[in-house]
Formats: sequence, structure tokens, C-alpha cells
Amino acid sequence: MCGIAGLILRHGSPHPRMLATAAARLAHRGPDDSGIWCKDGVGLAHTRLSIIDLGGGRQPIHDPAGQYALIANGEVYNFVELRAELQREGCQFSTGSDSETILQVYARHGVAGLRRLNGMFAFALYATRERSLVLGRDRLGIKPLYYAERPDRIVFASELKALLPLLPQVPAPCARGLDAFLEGGFNSSADTILQGVRKLAPGSALIIDPELRTRTFTYWSALESPLLDLNQGQAHERFAPLFEQVLQEHRRSDVPYGLFLSGGIDSGTLLAQLSRWGDRPLRTFSVGYQQSGREADELSAAREIATRFGTDHTELRLHPDALFQALPLAVWAADEPLYDPACLPTLLMARVAATELKVVFTGEGGDEVFAGYGRYRRARLQQTIKQLLHPATGGYRRGSRWPHRLRRAAFTSDLWQARGAYRQPIAAAWAQTPRAWGFLRRAQYTDLRTELVDGLLVKVDRTLMACGLEGRVPFLDHRIVEFGLGLPDPLKVQGRVGKLFLRRWAEPLLSGARSGSRKQGFGVPLDPVFQDPLLGHLGARLARSRLLRDWIKPGFIPTLIAMQRHDGRATEYLLQLTQLALWERLLLEDPRSTPPEAAENPLDWLA
Repeated sequence: MCGIAGLILRHGSPHPRMLATAAARLAHRGPDDSGIWCKDGVGLAHTRLSIIDLGGGRQPIHDPAGQYALIANGEVYNFVELRAELQREGCQFSTGSDSETILQVYARHGVAGLRRLNGMFAFALYATRERSLVLGRDRLGIKPLYYAERPDRIVFASELKALLPLLPQVPAPCARGLDAFLEGGFNSSADTILQGVRKLAPGSALIIDPELRTRTFTYWSALESPLLDLNQGQAHERFAPLFEQVLQEHRRSDVPYGLFLSGGIDSGTLLAQLSRWGDRPLRTFSVGYQQSGREADELSAAREIATRFGTDHTELRLHPDALFQALPLAVWAADEPLYDPACLPTLLMARVAATELKVVFTGEGGDEVFAGYGRYRRARLQQTIKQLLHPATGGYRRGSRWPHRLRRAAFTSDLWQARGAYRQPIAAAWAQTPRAWGFLRRAQYTDLRTELVDGLLVKVDRTLMACGLEGRVPFLDHRIVEFGLGLPDPLKVQGRVGKLFLRRWAEPLLSGARSGSRKQGFGVPLDPVFQDPLLGHLGARLARSRLLRDWIKPGFIPTLIAMQRHDGRATEYLLQLTQLALWERLLLEDPRSTPPEAAENPLDWLA
């Protein structure tokens, strides 16, 4: 796992110092090594987290003839099989790195060869003969890749903080991006919160010629997933060898790995399978809360299944104050504003795991792929009414996080004009799906293209990589995704029970363990923090933010503080505004390579 950044200029040569600055801002993603390379008008920067070919996988990687230069972030899980195939075809490898298979596949098959790669990755490859730069991203968008086009250059990076020093000036935030964050919690489109900065679409490559002309090549889409005509027994027979193969590939690593363990069926299924291999107990980690007042943190269920499989288990129980103190680091790590309070405990758990590991497995994707969310299980009458009220999205997904009265009171005119922007990517994804799919499959696809890639996967990638820790997500291997999308609806949802197929398939493995018996939300107890005396200082600090002054009406912040004091129901809105103010400070006003500490007073950053 690594960080990548670079650019291609219309004229002239990149300055190595500029690339060094970009690389320094990605040091957390690759603390083991770094490399910079320039040729023609192209500059490439790479930071490395060594996981495979520890001694010989330095990047950029070059082919023996010197025609290609590659930097990559992620893992190509089927590199063993690909390497053998390519060597039989006459390819000569210069490293033992899995990343080199990207270079060799492209050299032999062009961008169409990306279909042969199984994995999570983002890469930049420069072809010296054609003087073209190719940017590519894995099928599900597990690994990030931002880019920006300017008249004299195209720049790219794994994170915004590394992309900014490659531009002549820092782009301004845009109304649509701010609305998407406030109303939806994240930006779910090709655009970002910064004007002119975009995300490369999952399953695609961007080819850039020396004149900075671009074309996009899509090599995979979940829309192509075939409908499977299977009963429960046939589905079981097909899934078992597929999941075995996927996990065997995902286990490939020259360093030990662990597992983030919740009380759910997804991580429990991974534990049951991963425990079959290895000569020592699997290292597992769970997180919960002090003074939670209830078992919402799922620690007891995680502890039970950890004991059942004999893992070397660590529990992290956090106080609400520790969560709030991690907010500056979480905002810096997330890179683009993301409203998911679960980033805070995940980040602190990742810091603990990273003291001894470089790789952990997580269960992200199971709910989207096998239909585990409650929103997939609406009663027929409820669904019919919602479809009539909101035909553009089939009645799918929630409304704004901000009630109409708060938006009216808070949003400036420019931001008000952009309201509802968060819904447009959802409507676009829904519109891409064939009506013949039916509600459930269309809803799964919509989630894969919106909340999963731009919300949950951002949380996993950024919070773990901020600690130099790689997260592997087997349920999002494209073969598992195609299988899950293709299952007949009755194998996924029956009545009020979701994720039916995976539950039945995993039941013999878990043998009565409580894992997965009841899905719980991963609540984060921040309400106790947003009280006086904090509120008295927070309002004054937020009022100093230029970003908030530009987009939030004068007088609204005191109104919000008063609301919180009255009934404590403004925590979410205050947290979002605090995130924006911190993001402005850490990413735009005072960009830095050194992250905040994991325990700092957020108000100190807003002084």
C-alpha cells in the first residue's frame, strides 16, 4: 500500500522539489520508502508501505527496455498467476512486486489488459515512446485517485493534500461540494469539494497524450453482472470455491495480517475462514466505548466470537473525550470532508493495530453486496408510495441531513441555490440501472456507486492509511460483487430478514456464535462532549472561520449553540461545521505533511 502523485506538463519539465513536497504529504501512506522520477514533461512521486517483495519493490518500476515507468498504490492479488502467464508469453520481470504486473499487462495488452487484474489499486503509468500518461483505478474504487486539469498541466494524487502543491494555486471550495457534504455527508460524484478537482471513476483509466488531450476507458461495470438463476443449494455450491479463491489471493503478503472484528456477520465470516490458515492465532481488534450505557458498541459479541476461534484479541474502549480529541487527525486523514463519526473509533483502533501490523482485513461491502441494510427491506406499500413521490430515484435513499428550516436559517444564497446537489449522483446511478433488475438490485448498485465508494471506502482507506495500515476488503472483490448482485432477490431478502444467503452460508461456520444474530448501528457517543463549557468557546472559534463566514449566514452559529443547550439535538450540525472549519485550517490555510496528534483539543486548531 502506498501513495502516488505526479503531473504531466504541456511544456517544460517538472521541478523535483514540487514532487518532493507532494511525496512528503503522502508519507503516512508509505513510511518505508519514497521515489521521484522525471522524464520529458512527466514527474512521478511515490511513497511505499512495504508488504510484498520487501527488499526489491521500490518504485517507480521500469521495464527492462525502459519504455514504461509505473507508480502504484494497492495490491494486485492474482499477481502470482499473472506473473506465470506473462512469463510464458515472454515477459521479463525486474522485481518480485505485485505492482509490476500492472506494467507488464499494459505493455502487452494495453488498457484492455486491466481486466486481467484482480485487486485494489490506483496507478500512473508513463509510456515513453508514445509520451502518454495513463491513470487507472480498481473496479470498485477501493483505492483513491484525484486529478485536476489545467491549461498547462494535468496533476494527480492519492489524496487532495498531495495534489494541491502540484497546482499553480489552491482551488476554492464550491457550493455543490459543500452542499453534498452538509446534506449528504460526503461528495458522491466525479467532482469534489474543490473547484476543478475530480475523482477518477472506479473501473476506468484516463489516457493523457502530450497535448493534454484525454480519453476515458471503462474496463468494468457492475451493470454487466449477470442475473444468476440459482436456488439456495446451487448458490452455496458456487460461492464456497469462489470465496476460498478470493481469500487465498487476499491473504498474500510478506508481512503478518490481522482482522478488525465487530459483532456482525461480515467480520465473523472472515474470522471463521481466516482462522483455518496460519500457524498462530489470528490477531483481532475491536473497539467500543466507556460509559455507553448499553451494548451498542458490540464488544461483547466480538469478544464471544474471538474466544470461539481462539484469536489473539485486543479490545479498545474509548471515552467520548478521546473521540473528540481525535477529530483534528481524523479531518486531516479524511482529506475531503466526510461526515461519518465512525471514522474516529476506526482511526484510534487503526493506530493500535499499526503498532504491530501493516495489514488488516475488514468486512466492508457485505451489506451492499448481500443486501444487509434495512432500507433494502421496505414493505411493498411503503416502497410504492416512495416510488410515486420520488420517481427519479425509485424512492430510494434518505433525505437531507439538515431539516428545511435549518437550511433556510443557515445557508447563504449561493449555498441555497446548490441545495439538493447530494441527490443528483444517487439519481444518476439509479438511472443507469435496467428497470428489469427490480428495486433490490437497483438499490444495491446505487449504493455501490455512491455511499460505498465515496463514504465507507473513504473511511477505511484514509483512517487506516493515516496510520500506515493497509485495509483489505474481500467482500468487495469484483467476483464476489458480481455474485452478490446476481443472486435472485429471495436469496437475499425475505420479509424483515436481509443478507439471507450469507447468513445461511456462514451458519455452519459460526455454529451458534452470536456474531451476526442482530445487526446494530455503529453509534458514536459524541453528545456528552458538545456541552458547556465547550459550547461557550466553540461558537466563537467557528465564527472566525472564513469558509463558514462565506457559506453560513451570520448569526446562525449562535442559534445552533442555543439549540444544543436547549435540547441537545444539534450535535450533528455542530460536528459538521467544526469539521469544515478544521478542514479549512488543516488542508487549505496551513497545509502540512506532519499530521496532528491523536489527542489534541480541536479548539486549539481553530484559535
